[in-house]
Amino acid sequence: MKVMIQKAVNTALVIAVSMLSVFSQDAGALLKKMDDVMFSPKDMTGKMRVVMIGKNGKQDIREALIQQKGTDKRMFRFTSPASQAGIAILSLPNDIMYLYLPAYGRERRIASSAKNQNFAGTDFSYDDMESKSYSEKYTPKLVNTEVKAYVLELTPKAASDYSKIVVRVNKTEYYPESMDFYDRGNNKIKTAAYTFKKADKYWNASEIEMTNLKTNRKTRMQTSDVKYDTGLTDDDFTVRKLKQL
Repeated sequence: MKVMIQKAVNTALVIAVSMLSVFSQDAGALLKKMDDVMFSPKDMTGKMRVVMIGKNGKQDIREALIQQKGTDKRMFRFTSPASQAGIAILSLPNDIMYLYLPAYGRERRIASSAKNQNFAGTDFSYDDMESKSYSEKYTPKLVNTEVKAYVLELTPKAASDYSKIVVRVNKTEYYPESMDFYDRGNNKIKTAAYTFKKADKYWNASEIEMTNLKTNRKTRMQTSDVKYDTGLTDDDFTVRKLKQL
């Protein structure tokens, strides 16, 4: 009898380990599909309307331009109002990011330890603005399957102020519908809601609304006039270009 019980326990353990392995593989494949949707164009350019909403509902509106090449090069630059025009960030491979402030006339490299800081008063951190695929930054785990979405828990592969991100991935098109961000104490501190629309053959995040649960502030980034595969080169993503108004 004891032998039969032990065999049953061993069998259950083997099945459990196998299921965990399958879930892990499924999670990796799902995150890869999400990356493929978010970084599918060879390059893109677009205009952005940045709406910053205080806890009292007051809005501060800015305009910006964004350029992206592949999965690891991004330039984001404010164009208005005049007090913000020219402030820009450049995200490059190998964990390299630069900030340019026209008032100082020089660029500053953003240290990895400072990427948790908010960018230019928005509710997006430098980490959120970085151009890097989620598969490269996080280890995924499938934690739930809903009617219309898969729920993945993403754990940072490197040091991060996020302990995890919980993302809901659309079951049909594989774009993210929402993300919940947790601090090192495992407290939910921010949420992002995504609106995706198809432009040409690509899905584009036409709006991302980031809510800071600590301050009760929000920032909406709304993209328009998007153009894809226009032939941007690596020369368009340099410190020299960062400093050009």
